[in-house]
Amino acid sequence: MSFGQILSDVASREKRVIVYAPDDSGSELADALATRNLTIDHRQLPAISSEAFVVVRDGGEFQGAISLADLLSFLTPPIRRPEDLDSLARKHRIVYELLDDTVFVSLDRRQLLATSRELEDRAWRTGRGRLHAGFQRAEAFEAQRTVYQELSTTDIDIHLYVPGGVDGDPLSDTSVRLHTENGKLDRYWFILFDDGDSGAQNCALIARETDDGRYQGLWTYNEELVAEAFNAVE
Repeated sequence: MSFGQILSDVASREKRVIVYAPDDSGSELADALATRNLTIDHRQLPAISSEAFVVVRDGGEFQGAISLADLLSFLTPPIRRPEDLDSLARKHRIVYELLDDTVFVSLDRRQLLATSRELEDRAWRTGRGRLHAGFQRAEAFEAQRTVYQELSTTDIDIHLYVPGGVDGDPLSDTSVRLHTENGKLDRYWFILFDDGDSGAQNCALIARETDDGRYQGLWTYNEELVAEAFNAVE
């Protein structure tokens, strides 16, 4: 299965978000979240009710709830280095888990960088396994060089995919492997991590750049999907 097929397959699975609020806060969320398989509904709360909150259902089953304020703040997160992520990750990790396997049709680079940090943080904390990361341009890799220099100090088997390669040794004095001729993979921004053990930390981000410079993509913690993503690369 290719990356494109993975995106199409996940897009066919319906997920539903219900916003409970005393006003029309759901419209703000609908504007902020553009997806292919996420339905957003609004339920009116009395004006005296506490802050608005969001319930996520997947295939009709309850997945979890979170405050609307936290969900909206998640859409414009700060970008941090892996070792600086602890406090941010605790706040936003539940959002990542609630919205995994959702195909977003309009992701910008900032959101993708923040999501990349969440996955890289899982790898950093695990310290073993394998990590494959695809960069569409050498400049994109250069902007993240220090992140992967730090990750290379762990026992993770790291493979980087950069079209045409980079200037000089990509990560000197490390065992990181660089791949430069990647065919259709060059269209994608991706990070795949397999913890090499229980699979509890397995995760993947797959995003395809669109004509307007934004991205369509998803992140997932589903072990089967992560395995399919690794197969697509290998």
